Amino acid sequence: MTLLTRSLLVTAVLLTPLTATGPASAAPRCASSVPYVSGEGGYDTYRIPAAVSTPKGTVLAFAEGRRGGAGDTGAIDVVVRRSTDGGCTWGPLSVVAAGDGDTRGNPAPVVDPRTGDVVLVTCFNGGDATEAQIMRGEVTPERSRRVFVQRSRDDGRHFTPPREITADVKLPHWRWYATGPGHAIALTRGPHAGRLVVPANHSAAPPDGSTDTGQEARYYGAHALYSDDSGRTWRLGYLDDSYDGQDNANESSAAQLPDGRIYFSARDQNGTSTGNRLDTYSSDGGESLDRPYAVQPGLNDVPVVQGSVLQLPGAGAPLLFSGPSVPTARQAMAIWRSTDGGATFSKAVTLSDRRAAYSDLVRVDRNTVGVLYETGVTGTYETIEFRRLPVTDL
Repeated sequence: MTLLTRSLLVTAVLLTPLTATGPASAAPRCASSVPYVSGEGGYDTYRIPAAVSTPKGTVLAFAEGRRGGAGDTGAIDVVVRRSTDGGCTWGPLSVVAAGDGDTRGNPAPVVDPRTGDVVLVTCFNGGDATEAQIMRGEVTPERSRRVFVQRSRDDGRHFTPPREITADVKLPHWRWYATGPGHAIALTRGPHAGRLVVPANHSAAPPDGSTDTGQEARYYGAHALYSDDSGRTWRLGYLDDSYDGQDNANESSAAQLPDGRIYFSARDQNGTSTGNRLDTYSSDGGESLDRPYAVQPGLNDVPVVQGSVLQLPGAGAPLLFSGPSVPTARQAMAIWRSTDGGATFSKAVTLSDRRAAYSDLVRVDRNTVGVLYETGVTGTYETIEFRRLPVTDL
């Protein structure tokens, strides 16, 4: 797609009107906007969206800015744009974590409820190291996957330099490691209120004597990391380490349910079980799981891809899930709803029939939910769009 065609697409999206709920004198709000257009801003491709809304109502849209192409390897920065009008317009692009030729990515932002600061956890690896090489154990620890944390005390305008926490949250026999991608969560109820929980995944080395290389999908597993002191120190939470080849939990997301439990949703990376989405629960703030990951049949329309979950507040409010809705293709971004804490899901709305892949859900205000997602007409990663949806539609 040419830059002219992309610009026309962006213009068409931006001009789509939607009247916001509220007083009659309130100004109309947009239906959607496009904070990232691949090929602009010095980057070949933007991927891996993540979003949070700050206490001041600012929406922060994070992404990976990939300089050399759409691939997962190479010179990749973590970038952000800010919106102070609910995601209708966006400020200039800012680099949060510069790769400087290496790879920084998998943004997992969360607002610390104690301080109001934005805490961001990301990953690093050498720009010449592929995921396959890392899973096979062919990369030195320094150039392999490492984990970092940053924070912003000024509503997402500036972030502290990345501070490494790898030794606290990555086990010695793990090889691949990825936070999120998508927003992390802050617990608001129960004995662990205030805890920051980051859903994540890893791959493990094969057991001694195995003829496996470690690149096999069975060695993926999910886990969580958490902080009880506003992101200063971190610990490992639950570990999904069955590696049985049936349910291969990969990229994961989390939401706290009204009863205080955490609901975890994960991508099933080519497991032998029927279905592409797995889920489970934690009743102790992410330290352990109530049961192993199992297939969520209500989301069988979702292909092998990352997805996002968001629990809306209020009595009877639904748990939302976003992801593509064609089981064999990354296409047709949709939102599902659950009114029973994730036991069952039903589709609430399909946003578009266009190609679509990764997404992140964010509560914009009490009347509006935002979906930040990868999409395009002829290619899946042409833009990252921000769609605004009235809560009443969900």
